[in-house]
Amino acid sequence: MSVLILKNIKNEGPGTIREFLEIAGIRYKIVDLKSEPIGNYDDYDTLVVMGGPMSVNDTDKYQYLIEEERVVSEFIANNKKVLGICLGSQMIAKCLGQRVYVGKSPEIGWFELQATVAGLKDAVFSKLIVPETSKLLVFQWHGETFDLPVNATRFAFNALYPNQAFKYANSVYAFQFHIEVDRAIVAQWMADVVSASDMETLMAYTDKIYNDYAKKAEEFYKGFF
Repeated sequence: MSVLILKNIKNEGPGTIREFLEIAGIRYKIVDLKSEPIGNYDDYDTLVVMGGPMSVNDTDKYQYLIEEERVVSEFIANNKKVLGICLGSQMIAKCLGQRVYVGKSPEIGWFELQATVAGLKDAVFSKLIVPETSKLLVFQWHGETFDLPVNATRFAFNALYPNQAFKYANSVYAFQFHIEVDRAIVAQWMADVVSASDMETLMAYTDKIYNDYAKKAEEFYKGFF
């Protein structure tokens, strides 16, 4: 197995995904799209597309999004594994012919999602769910959303955003949420948007739930990769 990871911005890297790949001994390459070309990717069988503050529609400002869309489309067309995180999920939706647009309200921080019956039944996605409640707790940072692609299966939703996670074909997973964050990433992202007291509360909560969050992410990675 070999994994190609596309970064849209410097501070939104693969986090615990990278940690898992290193421990598992899986070959991977990280491409920072703002500073380097993707290059040849024929020998990669898995693609991971990370998040970013831009919109997938901002191709006039971020021309590398055009190449990114082409690569994502090729991986999907060739039945290769694809995992899209946040912006990455929106890119998958766009590649599958759906519109991406501003949502009703941004989601920033820890949120609870409801899993669908299909999500509960999926051998890989179900690793993220608390079986007793059919819910999952996730870290969010997004303000855009998308329509569910044709022939895709919705795996999670909440009242604000109906399409929080979906699967397409046999090996394409798209998550609006950030499965890859660790404590340091949460602290870094939130530092400029919350007060010192709110940050203390946020990080105390993060510390409380993080080990379980990381364990669920690890189990998903085992199934996906």
